[in-house]
This record gives sequence, C-alpha cells and structure tokens, in this order.
Amino acid sequence: MSAVPDGKKLVRSPSGLRMVPENGAFSSPFYFDEPQWVPDKECPRCMQCDTKFDFLTRKHHCRRCGKCFCDKCCSKKVPLPRMCFVDPVRQCAECGLLSQKEMEFYDKQLKLLLNGGSFLVTQGNSEKSEAMMCRLSNNHRYLFMVGVSHLQVELARISSVQILTDGFAPGEKDIHTYTSLLESQYISEGGNSRPSGMLLQYKLPASQDIQELRLTAHEERKVAASWLAAMHKAAKLLYESRDQ
Repeated sequence: MSAVPDGKKLVRSPSGLRMVPENGAFSSPFYFDEPQWVPDKECPRCMQCDTKFDFLTRKHHCRRCGKCFCDKCCSKKVPLPRMCFVDPVRQCAECGLLSQKEMEFYDKQLKLLLNGGSFLVTQGNSEKSEAMMCRLSNNHRYLFMVGVSHLQVELARISSVQILTDGFAPGEKDIHTYTSLLESQYISEGGNSRPSGMLLQYKLPASQDIQELRLTAHEERKVAASWLAAMHKAAKLLYESRDQ
C-alpha cells in the first residue's frame, strides 16, 4: 500500500490494484466494496454451466459478485470503476454486462454532472428563485449550488428525485423519472421529452424533516437538459445499487 496525491491511496487486493480514498468516509456514493468470494470448497462445479472443476478445468471468481465459474463462463476482463480497480478485472457474463453499462455513466454522464448546469433554484414553497450553478462535487458526495447564496445537498440524504419535462402542465405527467434513494419506491420513466427541471426532496443532517428544492433550466438550456438527464442516470444507479 502506498500513498498518492489528492487524498487517494493505491491498494493491492486479491482481485487487483485499486485506487481508493485515504479516508473511507469520503468514498463516492457510487462505490461499493469488493464481495466475499465463495469459498473454493463450496463450489465443486461452475455456478453458471455446472461443469465440474478438476485439474484441467480451473475455477475463477468473478470480481464483482464473488461467485465461482469456469474459464469459459468468466473469461472477460472488464473495467469496474465502482470498485476503484485500476485495470479491467475478470467478471462473469452477467456482471460484465452491468459493468459495461456503468462505464457509459462514468465516461459521459459523470463528467456532465461534474461540469454543472445553470438553474433557477426555488427552496420549499418560496415564490423567489435564485440563479445558481449546480454541479456534483469532485468526490461525488454532494450537489453544490452556487449563486449569491450557497447550498449543498448530500446525495446520501436525498429521499426522492423527480426530473420534469417540457410540454406538460404540472402534475402526474410531468414526471419523467421518479427514483427514491432512501425508501423502497419504484422507478417510472416517461417518454423522450427534453428534461426541463428537477424536484429534490432530502433530509437535513440529524433531522428527519423533508426539505424540497426545485431546479428549473435557466441559461444554456441544452446544457442544463443534458445535466438533468445525467442526474437521472445517477439517481437510478444509486437506487439499483442498494441491492448489489
């Protein structure tokens, strides 16, 4: 283990080299830990094709799910940024597909979120809005909103996200996607209308009171729409990862 700049360290695990935060408390909310490997003695056969392991048919562990497979069922090495691996790692077919889909988020949507977008921000039931630049923090843990005033929302404290679209009056039809990050709610996705805003509900630290923010695309609406679409992807990724 060796320390490197910007608060990260290089760690060698049984699965490969990983670049992780020096302080685990500052891990990205998109990150998840390496799984416990299924013990060799508990998997005499491939957990996909049921081929019996022997001297010629060796067993391999998927780095994402930890299950045991033969080389045929676990031969591909795929990038796995959600576990902070430096190089692509061996994964089973199912996990490899998940990781490949997530790479699009890391290559495209995450960069959009870090760059930010311009919005009119309304707090609660206030009739006043403020022009603010909204972006994801570098460690992915907070949404920063900066204008004359400053706001920040921790992603882990978000209870729901609603992405609003153009073309409908307020109401049920304006929900392009609904994702609950804390409670066990469903996800519903609408059509292909351009995102125009977002409703956030979140809980303040050490409080169960629900706060609400409304963001409406302001200047550079195309950039704001792309940012909102990326936020949709991020919220869905966080929701689905709870059960992984």
